[in-house]
Amino acid sequence: MMVAVATDSSSTPSNEKPRRARRTRMTGAERRQQLLEIGRTLFAAKGFEGTSVEEIAARAGVSKPVVYEHFGGKEGLYAVVVDREMRRLLDMVTSSLTTGHPRELCEQAAFALLDYIEEYTDGFRILVRDSPIPQSTGSFASLISDIATQVEDILGREFKSRGFDAKLAPLYAQALVGMVALTGQWWLDVRKPKKAEVAAHLVNLAWHGLDGLEPKPRLIGHRKS
Repeated sequence: MMVAVATDSSSTPSNEKPRRARRTRMTGAERRQQLLEIGRTLFAAKGFEGTSVEEIAARAGVSKPVVYEHFGGKEGLYAVVVDREMRRLLDMVTSSLTTGHPRELCEQAAFALLDYIEEYTDGFRILVRDSPIPQSTGSFASLISDIATQVEDILGREFKSRGFDAKLAPLYAQALVGMVALTGQWWLDVRKPKKAEVAAHLVNLAWHGLDGLEPKPRLIGHRKS
């Protein structure tokens, strides 16, 4: 009695080698973007000193010369990552300050920074670290100063309408933006309370502090200088 043996027509003949899956070749722009994303993740987790070109290349599945070809080394990659994050944060804050009541503008600015921290956590971790190399866009402190300049115009108009010295607007702008930035650094890790509640409390302190502002504040302690 003969037994019929089923054959798998899809099987590879013994005299043929299995074909290897083709690897999709990246364009130069795609490779650069890949290296930026990998570098961003590693710099956020390990810092500049703790990240090596070897690890960046290994994560990307390329050789070290490819990283040097695109960025000239780790320093160049880090500089591009930082510059991109600083521009992104500044753009988010600037675009949030459109129109509305001054208190609403304060809310928008607070939300913009908290939104950035929530959506681009790795980027914010990189920004708040002390940069080991000079950046074309400056430091995080200079970025905060740039944001304060945007708020300064809003405060200047509000000061004029209330009869206060508009020349003091830059001082108050730095104080307000610095308060939000430092609170953002704290919220980066704790993430409590929720974002909207953090924004509400920030604006509560800022707005009611401004609302009760004295035109010429006086020191009540013994120190006068």
